[in-house]
Amino acid sequence: MNLFSIFGDPVSHSRSPLMHNYVFKSLNIKACYSRTHLSDGSQLRDVFFAKALSGANVTIPHKEAAYAQCDEVRGIAKTIQAVNTLVLEEGKLIGYNTDAEGFMRAIESFGTLRNALILGAGGTARALSIALRQGAITPTVLNRSQGRLDYFKKEEIESYSWDNFTPAPYDLIINTTSAGLSDDELPISKPLLIELLSQTKGAIDVIYGKETPFLREVKTTALPYKDGSDMLLAQGVLASHLFLSGAFSLDTIETPMKASFSL
Repeated sequence: MNLFSIFGDPVSHSRSPLMHNYVFKSLNIKACYSRTHLSDGSQLRDVFFAKALSGANVTIPHKEAAYAQCDEVRGIAKTIQAVNTLVLEEGKLIGYNTDAEGFMRAIESFGTLRNALILGAGGTARALSIALRQGAITPTVLNRSQGRLDYFKKEEIESYSWDNFTPAPYDLIINTTSAGLSDDELPISKPLLIELLSQTKGAIDVIYGKETPFLREVKTTALPYKDGSDMLLAQGVLASHLFLSGAFSLDTIETPMKASFSL
């Protein structure tokens, strides 16, 4: 039996085991997917091999650490320098990023977008900023401090800390921070968020399965919004396709995985 897991901190909320295990069961695949709480991202590779895993997903806050511990990184993950999907191939740890494509599928319902403001500067923010730019949508990144903005400046992506940011109109506001995941915090100050929402056309939080303080504030407006469920599904289908070495089509995987959301 092949073993898979998701690494994160926190990770107890993750729907990934339900999603992937339902796919395995539906397609009669002998495999099992579990959660692995990991507080120290530098141990990810060692834990992966100690658990004899065939593949894994990586969530907040270890996507950049996963990138650094791969033997090989493929696709857009090389540009993003953040990995959310790991596959074992001939004893080597291969890294991918399915967040980018999954997110672009998730925001199709918002219609044509010219620009977007990304809150946060972690691995997810990297993935989405590159995906947006490749999709002809201009990204801007806003983070609490300057400390994690070097990557975006190197990529010539407009980026600001709270101290030097001036509010402006954006077609979409995206929360990629962990604010609201296990607390009742907003990703930015409430007055600034209110001002930004008054000038935007829509909002999305990559956190799923709960009404975060960010989405709660968005709901007080008439703006279209969504949580991270659509992105979770899309990136999960792509990850499962990699786990199963392309043996099943994306459509074949998506049908049971989407059904798992009603369980």
